[in-house]
Amino acid sequence: MNSLFQNTAPAAPLAERLRPKTLDEVVGQSHLLGENKPLRLAFQSGKLPSMILWGPPGVGKTTLARLIANTADAEFIAVSAVLSGIKDIREAVERAELTLQQHGRKTILFVDEVHRFNKGQQDAFLPFVESGLITFIGATTENPSFEVNSALLSRAQVFVLNALSEIELDLLLSRAQQLVAPNVTLADTVKEQVLAYADGDARRLLNFVESLFNSAESANVTEIDEAFLQTTMASKLRRFDKGGEAFYDQISALHKSVRGSNPDAALYWFLRMIDGGADPLYLSRRIIRMAIEDIGLADPRAQTMALEAWQIYERLGSPEGELALANMVIYLAVAPKSNAAYNAYNQAKAFVAQDKSRPVPLHLRNAPTKLMKALDYGKEYRYAHNEPEAYAAGEQYFPDELEDDKNGPPRFYMPTPRGLEGKIAEKLKHLKQLDQEHLKTKAKK
Repeated sequence: MNSLFQNTAPAAPLAERLRPKTLDEVVGQSHLLGENKPLRLAFQSGKLPSMILWGPPGVGKTTLARLIANTADAEFIAVSAVLSGIKDIREAVERAELTLQQHGRKTILFVDEVHRFNKGQQDAFLPFVESGLITFIGATTENPSFEVNSALLSRAQVFVLNALSEIELDLLLSRAQQLVAPNVTLADTVKEQVLAYADGDARRLLNFVESLFNSAESANVTEIDEAFLQTTMASKLRRFDKGGEAFYDQISALHKSVRGSNPDAALYWFLRMIDGGADPLYLSRRIIRMAIEDIGLADPRAQTMALEAWQIYERLGSPEGELALANMVIYLAVAPKSNAAYNAYNQAKAFVAQDKSRPVPLHLRNAPTKLMKALDYGKEYRYAHNEPEAYAAGEQYFPDELEDDKNGPPRFYMPTPRGLEGKIAEKLKHLKQLDQEHLKTKAKK
């Protein structure tokens, strides 16, 4: 019978038990840790700079920080930007000062998810980094160029960590299997799915296989086949990073594949995101944006159809509604492309923002009262529907100063020769000819 006082503390998670104790045990990051590579040389020299470790989740940022502290024989203080504030930073600095005074040891301050700290919190590190009291190591999944203050960034060296390759993940899987389930084998198809699920993330891999091996042990299974995997772990086989940089990388790849008129690649990225758990409503909004920005007036039906696909998804939900979105992705990819309207909008917006306020020409103003008519509001306005081809050739619509400019009024919309926009371009060219003929006739009178 077990004593009530017997130590029943649970075993550490597999990811913690397999955490490397030396540089040589680290899997991956050979571009930083290989022979004569920058981090390896910094370790060997003992002169470790403040640094920022930038990379996706589960690639060893925390592990490297701990190894750095052990190698440098320094005090290691870890702070999470998610849970900490200025008070925690002050306490860490006080502890660093005490360690230096009492033991003559420097302190490595590791800040996980440093991008979550605001500017004031990041600035709080600067004096102590400059004085050498602490060696600062920040870990982030986000681009430090955008998320870390320039002052802090200039005082730290940035090391980019890569997602683990399948070969590297397979090595970790073998280590895990030997440690917790040496008598359990994995079918090749299972191993492929597990490595694909991990998607370069060592922590995700180890957490998943720990659950998988525990399930196999409970079921007295010695060979994990695809049927067992799907029965026990199918709900966990999702691998989409909804908040990190991978999210924006994949939506960028989808958008650029549509813009590049590659329906196969567009469909691939769309389904990669769906498979990983991306919100289809978010994808619906992005699909509409693609229709507006990249197809535009070359095929005006596209934005209406994109809106309809969104509405179909809202009515049907998953998975049926996803087919409507997939249809739309393919349609946009093969549709004629034009960003002429998008460019015209941006140019006109910029022009108006920097231009002065100009009065509306009198002939374009409404004249609902006698006073306004007496002031020539609406005088000589030509009603286009009463003109040949329903076009008032030579009519002025810009403010007077812009019409009288030596270069003529500004042109924002430059239609392409693609799709419907090709016909729009032909029409505008014809109307321009009518304007020129009108001016010639007017000059002869």
